[in-house]
Amino acid sequence: MLQTPGAMTCALLFGLFLLMALAVPSQGKRLGPTSRLRYSRFLDPSNVIFLRWDFDLETEIITFELQVRTTGWVGLGVTSRYTRAGSDLVVGGVLPDGNVYFSDQHLVDEDTLEEDGSQDAELQGLTEDAVYTTMRFSRPFRSCDPHDQDITSDTIRVLATYGLDDTLKLDRDRTFVKSIFLLQIVHPDDLDVPEDTIIHDLEITDFLIPEDDTTYACTFLPLPIVSKKHHIFKFEPKLLEHNETMVHHILVYACGNASVLPTGISDCYGADPAFSLCSQVIVGWAVGGTSYQFPDDVGVSLGTPLDPQWIRLEIHYSNFHNLPGVYDSSGIRLYYTARLRKYDMGVLQLGFFTFPIHFIPPGAESFLSYGLCKTEKFEEINGAPVPDIQVYGYLLHTHLAGRALQAVQYRNGAQLRTICKDDSYDFNLQETRDLPYRAEIKPGDELLVECHYQTLDRDSLTFGGPSTINEMCLIFLFYYPRNNISSCMGYPDIIHVAQELGEEVSDSMEGMMAMNNVEWTPENIKKAEKACKEAQQMVIIKTIDELVENTTGWIPEIIPATRGPCLESSGGKVEPQDQTPAGFRAAPVALSGSSTATLRCLPLAALLFGQGVLSWLLATLQVGV
Repeated sequence: MLQTPGAMTCALLFGLFLLMALAVPSQGKRLGPTSRLRYSRFLDPSNVIFLRWDFDLETEIITFELQVRTTGWVGLGVTSRYTRAGSDLVVGGVLPDGNVYFSDQHLVDEDTLEEDGSQDAELQGLTEDAVYTTMRFSRPFRSCDPHDQDITSDTIRVLATYGLDDTLKLDRDRTFVKSIFLLQIVHPDDLDVPEDTIIHDLEITDFLIPEDDTTYACTFLPLPIVSKKHHIFKFEPKLLEHNETMVHHILVYACGNASVLPTGISDCYGADPAFSLCSQVIVGWAVGGTSYQFPDDVGVSLGTPLDPQWIRLEIHYSNFHNLPGVYDSSGIRLYYTARLRKYDMGVLQLGFFTFPIHFIPPGAESFLSYGLCKTEKFEEINGAPVPDIQVYGYLLHTHLAGRALQAVQYRNGAQLRTICKDDSYDFNLQETRDLPYRAEIKPGDELLVECHYQTLDRDSLTFGGPSTINEMCLIFLFYYPRNNISSCMGYPDIIHVAQELGEEVSDSMEGMMAMNNVEWTPENIKKAEKACKEAQQMVIIKTIDELVENTTGWIPEIIPATRGPCLESSGGKVEPQDQTPAGFRAAPVALSGSSTATLRCLPLAALLFGQGVLSWLLATLQVGV
C-alpha cells in the first residue's frame, strides 16, 4: 500500500530518532516496556481503574501502567490535598484507526486541561481491546517542569480519570484520587515465607461497640506457648467487613512478666487504670494499612524467659453515627516460625506526650508541635547496656488535623539526618513503611518529632487525647536489637507558654485552662507556636516494666533538606532555583516521543520496541524506495 508523503516523512523521522536513541549509552538500569512492575492497586471503588507501578531509585525514574475498563481515553497523574487545579496528568488513548495519542498535561483549574510546554513522560506502550485501554509510561521523580508534581517518599495523591470515547474532557464521576505510598522499598514477594509458619489470632470476640463517638476497648491475651524460641515475622489486621469503617487502629502492647493483669474487656483509659498497663508496642495497625512483613533478618521474639507472655490488645472504635447493636470481633493475626532470624526487634514510641499538655489553636493555617527524646538516660533505665539502635521501619500517627510529620536525629548538638517524614500525610493511609537504609541511633543522640497541623475548619481548641477529634503526634520506630525502652516522648513547659501569651498561671493545670482565654488571632497562633518551641521540654522515658525516668531538654533547630536536581527534558522549562550547574541534569534520550503531534502520525505497531520496530522501519524504507 502506498503511503502519503506526510506519513513517509513521519516514518523516516521516527526511524532516524530510534537509531539515534539506540546509539546512546545506557544511563543506569531502567524499566523497559516489558519489565515486571511489582506494585499494584485499584484506584476506584468499582475496580474499573487498575494501576501497576515500579521505580528505580538510582536513576530516579518511575514507571506506571494504567489499565481502565474503557475504550476511550485514560489519564494518570498527581494532585494535592486541597485542589485539583495545578495537578499534572498524563493522558493517552487509541483512535478508531489504530493510531495513538499521548500527552503530558496539567489542570489549569478543576476542569480544564492544558498541554505542558515540556513533555516529560515517556510512552512505553498504549493498547486498546474490546474491554480495556492500557497505557504504560515512565517519568522522572522530579522534572524541571513546574507543572509536574514531584514523586517523593511522602504519601502521593494519585489522580486517575478516563473517558468513554476519545474526547479529552474531564468528568468528575469518572475522576478518582487515591493516596498511595509509591516509593515502597520492600515488596512482600521479595521476602521469605517459612514453610513451618504458624498462625495465631489476637482478637476481641463479639464485643458490643458502644454508641459513643470514641471507644478504646482493651483486653489482655496470652501469646502462643512454645517450647523453644520462635520469631513473629508478619502481622495483619483481622477486620469484619461491615465494621471496617469503625475500627480506627489496633495496637498490641507487650506486658512485663511481673505485671498483675485484669480480666475481661474495659475502657483502656477509663476508671480502672489497670487496663492501661503495658506500654511497649510490638505491632500496630491503623486505618488504611494492610499486612506487614518484617525484613528477613528481624522478628519479634517468642518463647524465651525475656519475652513477654501476655499482651494488651487495644482497639480504637470511631462510631460517629452512634449506631446501636454493632458487634465486633476484630484483632491482629500473627505469623510466627521456629526458623530464627538474626535479630530480635523492638518498637520505640516517640512524639508529643499526648495528655494533658498538648493543644492546637483553632483557625490555624499551620501550627507545629514538637516532642523531644533524649537517649542519654536509656542505659540507666534499661538496666543493661543499650547497643546501637538500627532503625529499619516506621509508622506515623496523627488524627484528622495532621498534615505532616518528621523524625529528626541529632548527635553532639548537630543535626545528623531526617530518619523519616511525610509532608503529605493522610489520616486514611497509616501503614508501616520501610526505610531505604538502616538508621543507626547511638547512646546520647537526641530525636525530635515535629507534627504539622491545620485547623482552619475548627472554631475551638483541639486538645491532645484519644478521640479522633482530639490530636496525637506519634512516630513508632521499628528497630533491632530489642531493649526494654518502650517510649520516649516530650512536652513543653505549659506555664512558660501561658505566660508568653499574657496569662498569669502558677501550675500546669492553670496553664492549660488559660488557653481557653486566649483570642486566637493569627498573631497569637504564631506566638503560641514560638513559645511551645522555645519552652523547656519535659522528656518522659518509659520501659516495658512501667519504670519511668524524667529529664529535660530544649528543641533544636531543624535544617530543611535541600531538593535534589531536577531532570531537564528537551524543550523543558527550568525553574529559577534550578538554573545552576548542579540544579538540573539532562534527560536520557527516550525511545518513544511524548508529544501528541508526534504520536498521532505513528501506527500502533511503531510503539513496540526491539526487533519488531526495526523490521517495521526497514519495510517502511523499502516502500519509500
